Amino acid sequence: MITKEKIIESAKNTLISESQSIAKLTDFIDDSFVKSVELIYNLKGRLIVTGIGKSAIIAQKIVATLNSTGTPSMFLHASEAIHGDLGMVQDGDGVICISKSGNSPEIKVLVPLLKRFGNKLIAITGNTTSYLGKEADYTLNTFVESESCPNNLAPTNSTTAQLVMGDAIAVCLMEMRNFSAEDFAKYHPGGALGKKLLLRVKDMLDISRKPFVHQDSSIKNVIVEISEKRLGVTAVIENDKVIGIITDGDIRRMLNKTETIAGLTAKDIMTINPKMIKSNDMVVDALDIMEDFSITQLVVVDNGEYKGVIHLHDILKEGIV
Repeated sequence: MITKEKIIESAKNTLISESQSIAKLTDFIDDSFVKSVELIYNLKGRLIVTGIGKSAIIAQKIVATLNSTGTPSMFLHASEAIHGDLGMVQDGDGVICISKSGNSPEIKVLVPLLKRFGNKLIAITGNTTSYLGKEADYTLNTFVESESCPNNLAPTNSTTAQLVMGDAIAVCLMEMRNFSAEDFAKYHPGGALGKKLLLRVKDMLDISRKPFVHQDSSIKNVIVEISEKRLGVTAVIENDKVIGIITDGDIRRMLNKTETIAGLTAKDIMTINPKMIKSNDMVVDALDIMEDFSITQLVVVDNGEYKGVIHLHDILKEGIV
């Protein structure tokens, strides 16, 4: 029976084994790696990444990383390439071929075809003396002494090494291109980071929910306006200018202090000089202001013109935290 202790021990041994394999890759970062990165950086076309079996899966992840960090890339399955998909490789494209052994039948068929087209070939392989290793223009060594698999068969350390080598290429290219967080956001507009860096206050304003009252409006009208617009606040407007705000918290405090609301108007309970933001400002800046002043709404004003209200709940719904 496998004990809890044995499971923990096995997991730790796997992590240690794979981390050691990755650490040893630093000995293989040489001039061939430098020339490979420079080749990719200067490509006129795209980077095609291909492989077979588990290496093909790693190739797809590398392509995803490269595309999201500014290097146009495509995945090409090695077996499909020799059955028609080779047509996706165009003049000016570079190719990375991934294979642990470097001697699989599909690779031996594919490599001569790529070389015939004149595309530069980079090998990522654990066997630099293999067919792939010898035929490639540049070879990146991902040799591992063994797999974590108890039978030394299932690709574990070797595929991790391939993946990490791809990450090393991607990061080098990002640094060469001065790829910034703003650039990253352009390729991830739907993600939390993309929204933080791209989403502006005006993108979140709902013009159908633009609560406002006048300073002589009755408290009843104030309550109705706050309730109908469901933002927990209303602006107080005079001569088209925001002169204050009233929140649902202001209403509660007033009711606790006052026996009757007869005769009271918006002016009597409004907060003057409310915190404001411009519609072209970033949503993340609005969030910072709310956090700094422990408030949940901001009045949006452009050149004195009232545009609406942005609420903390709407920001949180977008995943911006």
